[in-house]
Amino acid sequence: MAPHILIIEDDIHLSQLIAAYLTKHGYQVSQHGRGDTAADVILDTRPDLVILDVMLPGKEGFDVCREVRLRYHGRILIMTARDEDVDEILGLELGADDYLAKPVEPRRLLARVRALLRRGVAEEDNVEAGDNDELVFGQFNISQGTRAAYLSGEEMELTTAEFDLLWLLASHAGQVLSRDDIMNELRGIGFDGLDRSIDARISRLRKKLGDSPDSPTRIKTVRGKGYLFSRSDWE
Repeated sequence: MAPHILIIEDDIHLSQLIAAYLTKHGYQVSQHGRGDTAADVILDTRPDLVILDVMLPGKEGFDVCREVRLRYHGRILIMTARDEDVDEILGLELGADDYLAKPVEPRRLLARVRALLRRGVAEEDNVEAGDNDELVFGQFNISQGTRAAYLSGEEMELTTAEFDLLWLLASHAGQVLSRDDIMNELRGIGFDGLDRSIDARISRLRKKLGDSPDSPTRIKTVRGKGYLFSRSDWE
């Protein structure tokens, strides 16, 4: 059965163009145009992925994302005409999985959709197979199967995007991952030299891991190369 994508966008012309393009590429697509009723539609229909505009009548997309995130476990792609870093960071902090600025280039949107849905299928396969894929580093452990991470016995509060990045880093412990590596793995696109969402997410993860902001030892910055998740310093 084709994956179901819900487009929440009040620009009817744009919504119909996106819907037609995604339908052409094999997806089942539905549309909705209001923010104040969007959460109910998401929770009632449980689509595989939501394309969520920020500027909506009745309620902003950011508020919709916050409202549904704990009860909806599909993918959320924020889409907005406001090309500001703060919007991207806010969307990711609220639990969005990816962010795309308007005007939307159809092939780029399709690449993001495909990457997000691939990640969702892989996670479902892990759960169905009973494969917890647990990694343990001293007082820190993380499980892909249960999508939970614990530090000193306490479960960490992580957004979907934060968990995905933390799992990627931890599963490559001791290896340097470039921004290009991370972007390709998590978003299906290379690093364009401008996107700061990975840096912002790393900063939030360091805080949650109790890492030093001035001299981090758990997620290290390797100047000019990328980031390294340390195997030590977890006692």
